[in-house]
Amino acid sequence: MAGMPSKKPASCRRRDRLGKNVAAMRVGTGITQEQMAEKTGLSTRYWQSLEAGEYFPPLATLARIKGILECSWEDLFEGCG
Repeated sequence: MAGMPSKKPASCRRRDRLGKNVAAMRVGTGITQEQMAEKTGLSTRYWQSLEAGEYFPPLATLARIKGILECSWEDLFEGCG
């Protein structure tokens, strides 16, 4: 996937929290990582990395995730502050 760094970024508490929030909401809706990747137009590997807190997606991707999960911005970023 174009745009993915070739090296794993350093750990970040906010990315970790966002990934956990997204994973918990995805599981709560019964959507698999593969289905979520397909719905957002991301690769499954990128999706796994996002949930693992390795990457912070761009705003447009966050908006797609928010719409698919039918959650608020507050739900996405809970505990990220």
